[in-house]
Amino acid sequence: MTILDRPASEDAAAGERRAPRDRALRREIGVANVFSHGFLLLWGALTVLPLLWMLLSSFKSDAEILSDPWGLPGALRFENWARAWTEAHIGRYFLNSAIVVAGSLTLTMLMGATAAYVFARYEFRGRQFFYYLFVGGMMFPAFLALVPLFFVVRNAGLFGTWTGLILVYAAYSLPFTVFFLTAFFRTLPTTVAEAALMDGCGHFRLFFRVMLPMARPGLISVAIFNFLSQWNQFILPQVLMQGDDSKWVLAQGLTALAVSQGYQGDYSGLFAGLTIATLPVLAVYVLFQRQVQSGLTAGQLK
Repeated sequence: MTILDRPASEDAAAGERRAPRDRALRREIGVANVFSHGFLLLWGALTVLPLLWMLLSSFKSDAEILSDPWGLPGALRFENWARAWTEAHIGRYFLNSAIVVAGSLTLTMLMGATAAYVFARYEFRGRQFFYYLFVGGMMFPAFLALVPLFFVVRNAGLFGTWTGLILVYAAYSLPFTVFFLTAFFRTLPTTVAEAALMDGCGHFRLFFRVMLPMARPGLISVAIFNFLSQWNQFILPQVLMQGDDSKWVLAQGLTALAVSQGYQGDYSGLFAGLTIATLPVLAVYVLFQRQVQSGLTAGQLK
């Protein structure tokens, strides 16, 4: 008797035997989905609630913050933001951070994209050695090199300057940038580059006119990661930007605001300053979250 001639009773029995296994499998998948969604909700709450509490506290008075820290503000006190921006000099520190991060991010992306393109698309002696030399920089956290870095920057005459801070930011961002973009450039089609070279396009024009536009998702993704890292940097400016407070970046200004209050307790101004410092990070994430996701997934596909 062939399979086609098998009685319907046998099919029904086989179906009955498979039914408990299918129900058990669906039950396990349902439990896994509930656990994963519950974990994501918990993680989202742990991330969003502190930000929401900080935002609400920036509109409260000091008395409301101390007496009812979890309640809603009685009124929207925008004077807290104005006081933090002017009297606490958050506006000046904000501008300093924007200048430093803009310079370091531009330098990082230009040098990182150039190096990553060479590592990904050209064959030369010692390529792997130099690539791993770049990537090896990710193994060393910044605080391990603070002492020698302090003396190097000071001996170079760049201590307490934005130029020194920009160069250090770019140096510490290059390993991750080269690692990320090298893998991304390897996924780009070689036929386009070969066609451009056959049409008379030089290597310089090929990189800036053809390959960089094709690598835009990866460039945007790594630029956002570098922006978040450099904007939130604290230990490097704290060590390399001592002295003149007019050149301090935002992290130093917020630290000074928290420490210098003493027993005065201008908590509303402090929360307003923290909110101002957080807004660019949130804006970048909200505006470019799709580009980050597309860049991370595009670099994994041929």
